Amino acid sequence: MALFNFFAKPLTSVIGIDIGSSAIKIVQIKKQNGQAVLETYGELSLGPYANATIGQAVILPPEKIANALVDLMREKEVNVTTNKCGISIPFASSLMSVIEMPAVSTKQLGLMVPIEARKYIPVPISEVALDWSIVPRSEVKIEDYPEGTPPDTGLATPVNIPKVDILVVAIHNDTIARYTDIVQKAGLAAGFFEIEIFSTMRAVLDDTLSPVMIMDMGAASTKLYIVERGITKASHTVNRGSQDITSNISKSLGLPLEKSEIMKRQIGATGEDKTMTEIIRLTLDYIFEEANHALLSFEKKYNKTVSKVILVGGGAALKGLSELAKANFNTDTVQANPFNKLATPAFLENILKETGPEFAVAIGAALRKLAEEE
Repeated sequence: MALFNFFAKPLTSVIGIDIGSSAIKIVQIKKQNGQAVLETYGELSLGPYANATIGQAVILPPEKIANALVDLMREKEVNVTTNKCGISIPFASSLMSVIEMPAVSTKQLGLMVPIEARKYIPVPISEVALDWSIVPRSEVKIEDYPEGTPPDTGLATPVNIPKVDILVVAIHNDTIARYTDIVQKAGLAAGFFEIEIFSTMRAVLDDTLSPVMIMDMGAASTKLYIVERGITKASHTVNRGSQDITSNISKSLGLPLEKSEIMKRQIGATGEDKTMTEIIRLTLDYIFEEANHALLSFEKKYNKTVSKVILVGGGAALKGLSELAKANFNTDTVQANPFNKLATPAFLENILKETGPEFAVAIGAALRKLAEEE
């Protein structure tokens, strides 16, 4: 019957790309029968492109990152078949603030927000790309005032004019230029550049309204985000990551970094090797302490309890991490499984569950790109 369905829209494949400090992750999906379907995925370590070891964070020029992207897409096991993509940008490359504004029309806010945002952005507005969105307030009714109302009316703050929270995001033009250069050199067609936390949220969050913490453990650092109703209410970066675990193993056991990285991935912190577990905990205990401090600070400031901690990032795939995290946090703790948002082959279920935390950002970017193609 499909042969005669002349008006059916052809299936469009898209890719989501996560360029991390130690690896590139890529996921290709398509929409079929109303569902996002996994076509292929892959990961490539960046260490060797800087004469470093696998698992180490490196800083590469755009041309080398583009070369690595092309290498990954051309790998036989990955075999990417489209150049339509969405790309994530590191959280550290952005500035994010929630500001309070009068609840006027969207057109008026478009004039007012850039002016107000200058107070929160330490560089000239001309040097950044600015974006903003209204934060839903369940307890406040937001009304659009007549278009004839002067844009500065709300700045006098009369008590009868309700307020609205605005999430303001700024990305430096130099960062956008760098990623644009990578995209062009890799022969990609990027529909957007998105800050990684938004991709992550799309991939791992459900419809819960209560605050949750996302703990994103990368190679060089661990990022902590507390999210409520889809809005990042607090963030904190811990200068420890999975490469610090490898370094501790190397120093403690007198092993090369390459061997230490292999042992970390194969053995982990399951408790089967007590020495290995204790070495790994040297790094994890510091991260957990910082995370608990961030949790307590949020709960004290907002008088709300964080209902769940979600583990994502390459470091979150460490064996035994989930159990150690549960023992350290006084709240429900789960390892993210973003592949649940996709239709996947049954025989890959266990593998995708284990590697899922690493691909949260790439999956989230791919899901947005797929939605934009409809």
